[in-house]
Amino acid sequence: DVQLVESGGGSVQAGGSLRLTCAASGVYTKIDFYMAWFRDVPGKGREGLAAMYTGGGSSYYADSVKDRFTISRDNAAKTVHLQMDSLKPEDTATYYCAAGDVVYPLDQREYNYWGQGTQVTVS
Repeated sequence: DVQLVESGGGSVQAGGSLRLTCAASGVYTKIDFYMAWFRDVPGKGREGLAAMYTGGGSSYYADSVKDRFTISRDNAAKTVHLQMDSLKPEDTATYYCAAGDVVYPLDQREYNYWGQGTQVTVS
């Protein structure tokens, strides 16, 4: 099993930045897999934001955050980060980290493991 713990959420003014961190622990059945960030907005469901493969390759972004958010990883530290710049009030949500062996990296239905979430509020 894999355990995921998010941190770095908080309150920020519009135009500001936050950096979320997802720390992974445990053992996954595959050497490499996808890690991703999602967010829940009340009334809108869960949105896939960014994803990357721990073995390298392209990153994937939702149009809503492309050019503002950047996903990165530190395999040695087993962490994944989401750098969020130029934040907008509509970015206010609970943000989740996820891990899984997936075909569609921004589809929440394919992910097996989830963190508990961290709140981001932009005013």
